[in-house]
Amino acid sequence: MRIFTIGYEKATQAELVAALTAAGVTRLIDVRAVPLSRRPGFSKNILANGLREAGIDYVHLKALGTPPEGREAARKGRHDVLERVYAGQLELPEAIAQAAIMLDLAEERPSALLCFEREPGGCHRALLLRSVAPQAEVVHLFA
Repeated sequence: MRIFTIGYEKATQAELVAALTAAGVTRLIDVRAVPLSRRPGFSKNILANGLREAGIDYVHLKALGTPPEGREAARKGRHDVLERVYAGQLELPEAIAQAAIMLDLAEERPSALLCFEREPGGCHRALLLRSVAPQAEVVHLFA
């Protein structure tokens, strides 16, 4: 299985859509716990509408997002704390169920995981894939 990831930091919605389209992605899986953004075009409903216009489906899997303590650690560059907190998140029943949904969706057609951080090394989406899809071919867009 191949799965893409993308972080919208420093991007416009148009740039994000262009990158997804160029990669052949037809579904965006939002793995933010809180699908709101101060960046124009990246809050859930506005983003979903923009993607729909480009022929890209939008799915939000909240339980795969990072809890507040993990987001705080990421902002402070404390990756060890982020890893610990996020590992606990992935053990929750809802996260386990949504991880299975994510894998089914990604296997069905070209999909990308979305979060804020441009560089995947500082983001939970790399941790997510390492944990639930270790054999997947991962392509980080914008990285």
